[in-house]
Amino acid sequence: MANQLLKGKKGIIFGALDEKSIAWITAIRCFDEGAQLVLTNAPVALRMGEINKLAEQVQAPVIPCDVSNNEDVDKLIDQAMAHFGGGFDFILHSIGMSLNVRKGKHYTEIDYGFNAKTLDISSMSLHRVLASCMKKDAINDWGSVVALTYIAAQRVFPDYNEMADAKSLLESVARSFGYHYGVKKHVRVNTISQSPTRTTAGSGVKGFDGFISYAEKMSPLGNASAADCANYCVAMFSDLTRMVTMQNLFHDGGFSFTGVTQAVIEQMEK
Repeated sequence: MANQLLKGKKGIIFGALDEKSIAWITAIRCFDEGAQLVLTNAPVALRMGEINKLAEQVQAPVIPCDVSNNEDVDKLIDQAMAHFGGGFDFILHSIGMSLNVRKGKHYTEIDYGFNAKTLDISSMSLHRVLASCMKKDAINDWGSVVALTYIAAQRVFPDYNEMADAKSLLESVARSFGYHYGVKKHVRVNTISQSPTRTTAGSGVKGFDGFISYAEKMSPLGNASAADCANYCVAMFSDLTRMVTMQNLFHDGGFSFTGVTQAVIEQMEK
């Protein structure tokens, strides 16, 4: 049910690839709640995905952007401001890419050149986007930025590989930049640590099926779906969460604070 929580607000959604992606579902929910949008993704992702279908549904332009390129990021922010006729109110950062995972390299034997690219795209891209926004005064007072992360930033999940390091850095950027943007413009910056979710990207992690089944058994409320995460993002973009910033917000059905569940004990005793 739409309540027009984002009526009059404008925002950029990074990372919508296909109908399974959290960014895609979040874009639809933001639009339903009254927001105006700009969609963006890497040029290669635009060729692979179906974002034009989403763009038509949410009445948004699609602007290509390589988030590892300063000029591309600046161009995106300039074009978004031109489209909106000024500043905007929120950003969803839903970006992650690991060359070492794609190449099947074990964490203990990663290629450091690949690793640098992973950190640049998955983590420092948030810094690059926020720096450009601050320089151009693009985000309105009391705006909201959300980046998607995962609990592997704090705990060991062996097959999550170098993305665990990338998410740790992403969360640190959110805290540090959140301080500076909060002082300057009351812009809040948070990360949402989502349950393992059956997205195209998430399903590429080795052992994902066992991963998601275990999390389901370990979460008192069960795994949070992509639709649930989209609703949480809407709440974070709304004026109802104006004083929440620099936080890593677990959205995982209670997984993050559960030591063990009866379901897991029973499974282990079989």
